[in-house]
Amino acid sequence: MEQIRVEKTKTPKQKPDVSKIPFGTVFSDHMFIMDYDKAEGWHDARIIPFGPLCLSPAATVFHYGMEIFEGMKAYRAPDGRVRLFRPQENIKRLNNSAERMCLPKVDEDFMLDALMQFVRLEQDWTPSLPNTSLYIRPFLMAVDADLAVHGAKRCMLVVIASPVGNYYAAGLSPVSILIEDEDVRAVRGGTGFAKCGGNYAAAMRAGERAEEKGYSQVLWLDGVERKYIEEVGSMNVMFMLGDKVVTPKLTGSVLPGITRKSCIRLMESWGATVEERLLPVDELLEAARSGQLKEAWGCGTAAVVSPIGTLAYAGEEYSVGGGGIGPMTERLFDTLTGIQWGRIPDPYGWTVPVK
Repeated sequence: MEQIRVEKTKTPKQKPDVSKIPFGTVFSDHMFIMDYDKAEGWHDARIIPFGPLCLSPAATVFHYGMEIFEGMKAYRAPDGRVRLFRPQENIKRLNNSAERMCLPKVDEDFMLDALMQFVRLEQDWTPSLPNTSLYIRPFLMAVDADLAVHGAKRCMLVVIASPVGNYYAAGLSPVSILIEDEDVRAVRGGTGFAKCGGNYAAAMRAGERAEEKGYSQVLWLDGVERKYIEEVGSMNVMFMLGDKVVTPKLTGSVLPGITRKSCIRLMESWGATVEERLLPVDELLEAARSGQLKEAWGCGTAAVVSPIGTLAYAGEEYSVGGGGIGPMTERLFDTLTGIQWGRIPDPYGWTVPVK
């Protein structure tokens, strides 16, 4: 793979007060771009000033949704150094998504090096206030100027970055969740395990309906039987049922979250019993009625861990753990963020310093 060409901006932007801007609305000075065509493969890797992309109105991404993306963060540790959290896992998942969406895979070693170079150049954009970070968004799309339906022959990979604070303005506060019983997010054999824009677009309608009713997110049921719990909003979900933690099994319709994987590893290291299995909504609601549902939380890169205080289904509401933040939820949040920001030791080798 060729060297990455770097063109620095001549007009650096002023850094924002991260505590006063909505999540993902201000972007750093540069972006990484790499092109692909079927004959030449990936080529012309470059870091250039952030700006508009020039695409044909006939580009395949606009018409057939051939697009995937990732979400990851860079964190500033107390010693001032910037670090990434499990970037290799994001790159592997990017390639898994690419394979499903008929897009070309990237060389994983080169992609890691490209991310390192990009974040190194933009490291001054990584904020140092508590619970702030640099959100990094790689995305890969087909750009053939061709309305015929076929696999991608020309593509573009782009990486942009945005300094961010908490995903939810209220921070680590319990949210209310509506269990969705009309729309479905994905089905087995579909694109549920891939991180593609179409999955999120298909979820918007239910999300907006939930917000209109006063709920923060929706909890998805499976797309075939409409009886098994899958995800909450755009995150994976976990429940403390009695003395066990239960999280939906990865059956092909659930995104294999990196925060999910990290949570499971942490809980197992603490001696907790974690079950990855099909979880019927009836079992979950019965546990809520009987008091066996001790805690519930969503987990994902943007919010890290988000406690669930209320579940609603078929006109009834169920309080989870008295509507507060449970001890397992809080421990996971404190441990994950402690490792990510370098406040506590990282015994797993998850963090990668940007050198």
